[in-house]
Amino acid sequence: MTSQATFTPPPGARAHLLRTARGEFAVVDSPAAVGVEPKGVALLLPGFTGSKEDFTLLHEPLAARGYRAVAVDGRGQFESDGPEGDESAYAQGELARDVLAQAAALDAGPVHLVGHSLGGQICRAAALLDDSPFRSLTLVASGPAQISDSQQQRVKLLTDALRVMTAAEVWEAILAMGPPEKVGGPARGIGDINQLRTRWLGHKPAQLFATARQLCTEPDRVTELAAVPLPFHVLSGTRDDTWPVTLLDDMAVRLKARRTVIPGAEHSPNADQPLPTARALAGFWDSTGA
Repeated sequence: MTSQATFTPPPGARAHLLRTARGEFAVVDSPAAVGVEPKGVALLLPGFTGSKEDFTLLHEPLAARGYRAVAVDGRGQFESDGPEGDESAYAQGELARDVLAQAAALDAGPVHLVGHSLGGQICRAAALLDDSPFRSLTLVASGPAQISDSQQQRVKLLTDALRVMTAAEVWEAILAMGPPEKVGGPARGIGDINQLRTRWLGHKPAQLFATARQLCTEPDRVTELAAVPLPFHVLSGTRDDTWPVTLLDDMAVRLKARRTVIPGAEHSPNADQPLPTARALAGFWDSTGA
């Protein structure tokens, strides 16, 4: 059995439980850098199989630009608790209400909301419920509707395996299939293989089943979102197997959003190219007058 290592928060950041009206959520919280004028607060949501650690490499450059960044494990993700067998607890509407509660608990006024992949679709649902807690919305490698056919097949393989195997056995199967970052949290740049295994084992299977289904059935809600009075930002790498980049281009047009493509990045720009990703995020937030 391999040893289980834990993630270390980036310099200046604090890992703690954020207490909200809907329960406690594990966060990594980094303030603006010492000597830098604070400009605002960002709430960062990870993708499928991911966690708050997916944003580890963004904290320092965002702090240097004056932004407090709070990355969160959603309900049933890694270090945030959740029901063991109740998939209804992980319905998209429930997860969206969690986001509203997290933003309120930060007690920082409207926050910049950022969602990676699945996290982007949960952020979208939250903004559609109530946009008042948010100053802006950035969708990172997160598309307008369901994921690509090839990734739907990969997700189905994963969830089918979880129904007949232990989580530890499925982890070994994931490694045999290829990099686990393809449909969610990146496996590059944020920890070693033992830490990633620990994270995987921390996920509640019910959360994975429910959110996998969401990824494969999500309708196109871009027209609804475009009616929300927020500044939008669509950010991606130059290549993405989960949602083709052309779909993200079109979504940005429909949202009248700022569009950023990060050279050298794929589905996880936050891990693949963190410095240009952080610059793009902070530049967008600066433009909103925060």
